[in-house]
Formats: sequence, C-alpha cells, structure tokens
Amino acid sequence: MTPKREPADTRSAQTEPAQTEPAQTEPAQTGSAQRESTAPIGIIGGSGLYGLLDDGSGRSVTVPTPYGATSSDITLGTFAGRSVAFLPRHGTGHTVAPHRINYRANVWALASLGVKAIVTSSAVGGLNPELPPGTFVLPDQVLDRTSGRSDTFYDGDRVQHVALADPYCPELRRFAAASLSIIGESFVSRGTTVVIQGPRFSTRAEAAWFRSAGADLVNMTQYPEVALAAELNVGLVNLSFITDSDAGDGAARGQAADDVSAELVFERMAAAQPRLLAMLGAIVEGIPDDYAPRRLLPVDAVAAVLSAKPVG
Repeated sequence: MTPKREPADTRSAQTEPAQTEPAQTEPAQTGSAQRESTAPIGIIGGSGLYGLLDDGSGRSVTVPTPYGATSSDITLGTFAGRSVAFLPRHGTGHTVAPHRINYRANVWALASLGVKAIVTSSAVGGLNPELPPGTFVLPDQVLDRTSGRSDTFYDGDRVQHVALADPYCPELRRFAAASLSIIGESFVSRGTTVVIQGPRFSTRAEAAWFRSAGADLVNMTQYPEVALAAELNVGLVNLSFITDSDAGDGAARGQAADDVSAELVFERMAAAQPRLLAMLGAIVEGIPDDYAPRRLLPVDAVAAVLSAKPVG
C-alpha cells in the first residue's frame, strides 16, 4: 500500500500485520541465468505489506545495483501460489520519503532477478468526486509533477526515447480487471494519477488545479516507477486505494472529514488491508505463466543496462 506519504507521508505508511520471520539475508547473483529464472513477478508495496508472502516462504536477498542500494532487501517467496519478489518501497521501517526513494535501484534490482511483471499498490487521495474514499482504482494514465528525480536509465551516451502513451501495461491491466471481477471485487478500471513531489500534501489551490487538468487521483510515488519499468521492458500494473479527498472538495460537499490527515489515512488503510491483500493475490494469480511484456525499447539496450556493474 503505497503512498502519497510516509510517516509524514501516511499514504505510504500503513498498519503493519504480523511480519513473517525472514530467512538469513544473502547477496543475490545478477547473472543472466538468475535473471531468467528467479521470480517472474515483482510486487512493490508499502510497509503494510510486510506479511504479504505465504508463511515460511520468504528468503531475503541483497541485490547490489549500479545506482546504489534498494529501499530494502528483497524477499523471494510464494504469494497466491506464484513465485514473487517483494520489495517495500519505503523500506522495512518506512524510513524512506517519496522524494528520496532510489527508484532506479528498486526497478533495476527486480528486473535483474528475472521479474517480467511488477504489481504495485498505492494509497492515494481522490480528486474526482465520482471516486469517493474507499474506492479501488486501476489507473491507466499519469501526470508527472515531480522534480529532481532520476527517471531514466539512459542518461549517458546511449540515448533511448521510450514511448509512454500508455504508461501502465494495457495487457496487465486487462488481466487485473478480469481477476478482480472474478472474485467479485468492486473497482474502477481506469483513472489518471497526478504524481506530486511530496512529502507534503497538496494545497487546496493545487488540488483544484490537478482536478481541472483531468486528474482523478493524487500520489507521490507512481512516477518515475512506472516509466523506469517501461525502460527495461518490464510490465507494470498499479492498484490504488483512495483514502481521502486530498485538500479537495470534501468541505464543499459537506464532508470535511474526508480531507486528508494522518489519522484518517491510517484508519482507512487498516480497514482496507484484508481487501487489498485479497485483490493483490487475485491479480498475481491471474497473470499468465506465458506473459510477455511489451518491448518498448531495443532488447540490446535493455541488456546493456542490466549488465552494468553494481556499485558497493
């Protein structure tokens, strides 16, 4: 369950279920054989997903990257009957603010472990009055309002221009929608997320501006995560949960209690956690074994990035 914030950005900070005891941490190999076979599905979530993996299935690995350390070690294990690699976006102690997350390291590490599809979760604010708090959304578009974040793997002498008209993998979104329908969950199948820098929440003027630009949701972490996955030809789908009406129009609708606060986000995330875990499980289970992500950039360009020497 991911953020619009963390301790201060409480849309990332969630009530933590009992944590399964991890196995001894070990360094991960990053050779081509490891990339092809370790974990085809990656999950990026907030601190409330500590108990995501099936009991006793977790094996913690440290993955060195060319971009520095990941938010935390990655746990390899089983979830919804599938082999997955799980990474808490803000670290296991929820200590990494949205603007300080090493997005390149996180995405590179998952790709180096053989991940072809990434499922992410986010707690978000609602900007569209037709999408009230408590709504789950599979967003299909992003408006980037961040600044200063390293948002490409191709910032050296190898220039690549990724086509990001559809930032979230359309095929993964279809699989996710079908899976959620099968289990009878209520959700909205599309929406536009405006991603702000954080860690502060929006002003009322900003919320009105985002709404007038066509944004439905507001969040702090979906960009550059989704763009970086696309640059490595890795598919990504996001499941967002609306916790509040941001600075939004709650007061105008006589619902001032829906304006964002840390206490409100904690309360609603805790209440939604059983549904969120069930929905993530359905999405993961519904990804076909033969899923092949889009090739948005040349294979050799991606291979060059993934063969870069880790630092540290």
